[in-house]
Amino acid sequence: MRTFTNKIKPLLFSILLIIVVIGCNTKNRDKETIKKPQPVASPNVLSTVIDSINLEINNGSYGLIDRFMVIQNEELLADFKYVQDYETIAKKYDTTNHQYNYNHPNWHPYYRQTELHTLQSVTKSVTSILLGIAFDSKEGYNVNTKVMPMFTDYDIEASDKRKKAITIEDLLTMRSGLMWQEGDYTDLSDDCIAMEASNEWIKYVLNKPTDTPPGTRFEYNSGASVLLGKIVRIITGKRIDKWAEEKLFEPLGITDYYWKKTPNGEIDTEGGLYLKAEDLAKLGTLFLNKGKWQNQQIVSESWVTASISPIVNDVNPDNDSKVGYGYQWWIPEHSNGKSNIFAGNGYGGQFLMVVPEYNLIVVFNGWNINDTPEKSTWSVLQDRIIPVLKNNK
Repeated sequence: MRTFTNKIKPLLFSILLIIVVIGCNTKNRDKETIKKPQPVASPNVLSTVIDSINLEINNGSYGLIDRFMVIQNEELLADFKYVQDYETIAKKYDTTNHQYNYNHPNWHPYYRQTELHTLQSVTKSVTSILLGIAFDSKEGYNVNTKVMPMFTDYDIEASDKRKKAITIEDLLTMRSGLMWQEGDYTDLSDDCIAMEASNEWIKYVLNKPTDTPPGTRFEYNSGASVLLGKIVRIITGKRIDKWAEEKLFEPLGITDYYWKKTPNGEIDTEGGLYLKAEDLAKLGTLFLNKGKWQNQQIVSESWVTASISPIVNDVNPDNDSKVGYGYQWWIPEHSNGKSNIFAGNGYGGQFLMVVPEYNLIVVFNGWNINDTPEKSTWSVLQDRIIPVLKNNK
């Protein structure tokens, strides 16, 4: 998917600031008490910059933003909701009613006028968590397991010998070696768009030829994430949405979600998950707590550590950004092999950004797909929020 990238208690964040929620009431906000660690910084340290960002969002500098949350030490410092008239906005575009029409307001950015917001490629990060839980639960599989023998039920082009070397880790780190062109989502020949338009997604991916040896080059590939979702099903015997309900959503109190299905009934694990922003934030909390939730180890600490480590040191050596990549998680900033920031990153402005040093989570939902705003919410954490925290140490 495109990147820039039921019945348990929900999460409560104790509110430290008086929050003015723009244009939408919050009577349904989750209210479960969570253990409060000692604060890293004064709760008032970020209030000025948060207010400034909120003002700029309301003034339109960041385009179409739906939600902005800041959480530190498991306490809610800010939660702003913004109402956009997507029905009117969509009228100037093709509004064919189809789940992969990104301009149809029944499907994007919210699912059928609910509070469930598309995560787009943040779905990949959730898929990775579920794979880690599968590895924890079932012996015989690990990141070094070869991929192709797991797909013997599919008719795969056999002449490409390099495919035999592809491992699960190669898929996780976007180094599959498969020839894949993704990024121009207005082009029907884009592999992600072509895959989404096909009836058999897995077959589409498996029959792509290789152009580099597996494990050698980062090439963003949503098809790799589709294969990972199927691998979870092969390991566990359960479709990934059912596995998620049992092993991740239920323990975290995530009672409401929507997950798109492909034409042949598989689950879209590259970009099809919808969650409430509050529930997305829970996943950041889970990883800040090294895979634990309320003293229960949901996913192993070792998997969390590996997932958010810059296994790919630099996804684009041709520029100076030095952005790393782990197991379906982006690492915008890292040093000495450890992430300073890790993030789930999704098309249109879906961001789950986590800073372990400050026990900080920032969540953005938006839907900037047709126009480029003056400012990007992707930059807010590094350019606006972290400098304030550093200056107040």
